[in-house]
Amino acid sequence: MMDHIVVFPVILPLLLGVLLLLLQNQKLLFKRTLSLLAVALQVVAAGVLLNLVSSGEILVYALGNWAPPFGIVLVADRLAAWMLLITSLVSLCALLYAVRGTDIAGPHFHVLFQLQLLGLNGAFLTGDLFNLFVFFEILLLASYSLLLHGGGRLRTKAGLHFVVINLVGSTLFLFAVGILYGLLGTLNMADLAVKVAETSTENVVLIQTAGLLLFAVFALKAALLPLYLWLPSAYAYTTASVAALFAIMSKVGAYSILRVYTLIFGAQAGPAENLIEPWLLPLAMATLIIGVLGVVASSHLRQQVAYLVLASIGMLLIAFGLNNNVGIAAGLYYLPHSTFAAAAFFLLADTITKRRDGMGDKFEPGPVIMHTRLFGVLFFAIAILIAGLPPLSGFIGKFMILQAALPHSIFPWILGTVLITSLFTLIAMARGGSMLFYKALPATVCKIGPDREIPPTALMLSRELVSIISLLGLCVALLIWGGAITAFTLATANQLLQPDAYIQSVLNARVISS
Repeated sequence: MMDHIVVFPVILPLLLGVLLLLLQNQKLLFKRTLSLLAVALQVVAAGVLLNLVSSGEILVYALGNWAPPFGIVLVADRLAAWMLLITSLVSLCALLYAVRGTDIAGPHFHVLFQLQLLGLNGAFLTGDLFNLFVFFEILLLASYSLLLHGGGRLRTKAGLHFVVINLVGSTLFLFAVGILYGLLGTLNMADLAVKVAETSTENVVLIQTAGLLLFAVFALKAALLPLYLWLPSAYAYTTASVAALFAIMSKVGAYSILRVYTLIFGAQAGPAENLIEPWLLPLAMATLIIGVLGVVASSHLRQQVAYLVLASIGMLLIAFGLNNNVGIAAGLYYLPHSTFAAAAFFLLADTITKRRDGMGDKFEPGPVIMHTRLFGVLFFAIAILIAGLPPLSGFIGKFMILQAALPHSIFPWILGTVLITSLFTLIAMARGGSMLFYKALPATVCKIGPDREIPPTALMLSRELVSIISLLGLCVALLIWGGAITAFTLATANQLLQPDAYIQSVLNARVISS
């Protein structure tokens, strides 16, 4: 049974998505229960998988009983298991928020949600470059449909930009894959790592071209400057639960950059070694700056949260762009922090918006919302997390990144960029919070039905608050168990920068029959 745990995160959402499609005429409560149970099982499976690989073991699963590099393989190492756990935790909180009512805006929400998880989990586990493309396409189809969930002019417009830009990225991906397969005769990533390092001189330019095309695709998926324009509107106009799930979707591009450019185009790639090192760090710093400028200029809360996601991508890729073990380890600590905090903020923004009596999420004085102190505390807790103030996980993550950047030749620029953008983020969020909670119009009371106030206990125990507080609790867990987590991320970084074990595990794998 444990041999098959690697394929479980891919098979479960696929089968459940098909089952939910067949059961579309069943009661909504039944479909909600099935979907929640499946995601909860994925949390358990990701935890088990993380435990199995935490010692450094790399698990390889050969689909169709074909031995690599000729068949399709799924590979679970520390990085893949870490991403699976983060994804399953975020998706559980997002789904718990969705079942409070937003899932009824379209007939196939739960089917699409499971297909989105199929794309995410498959992208993290695949050991084959072409199947990374396949899972990207599953992600694109599911995310486009989820983005449009509930309809509306703004969502349709944002969705059109989203799908057109990503289709261009898919075309570039196929060009890159075609070049590599034509030259090297393989798309297994471990086998590519061997053959790229041994490539003949006449093929170097083409291989570097393919590598840079892949970088363009992954940069598009990660919303790296200048390929970020699709993200702010797509994330700001979709439903809150979908935006919360999208907080991890944007990390797929960052994951792909880390995986491909340490394994295939890393220090052992011969003439193609460290292919994107001159590009990644400057673009990441520029993305951080543009993201924070968007945060400052935002006139709506959800728009501000979308730009915060963009800024967090810039921060994450600064860590990866340092191209050393402590930098990558810092990024792998910062990644779940930024994902949980952004997802919580999307859910909180939606909760606040629905209580502002038609004012929506505009940064304009509006009515005093019921339980304003509670929501104010949650807002400023998230602000502290995202801005990186001590002692929470945001501060730890940024401190680790700056510490890793100390030996770098452009450390003063990195330090200045991180500190100044953090200050501007804090100022912008303080301004927005003041507008929402302090510069309010004469008090009104949110009510349910005629002359009946929302019971405080019902509000405190509502599923929306459970989701938000759970995500914040995960950020606190990153702080409490920070020592163990940073030790794990450092071991993960070392494993990535020394890919021989990964390559040998895949190419010499004992076939586990599917």
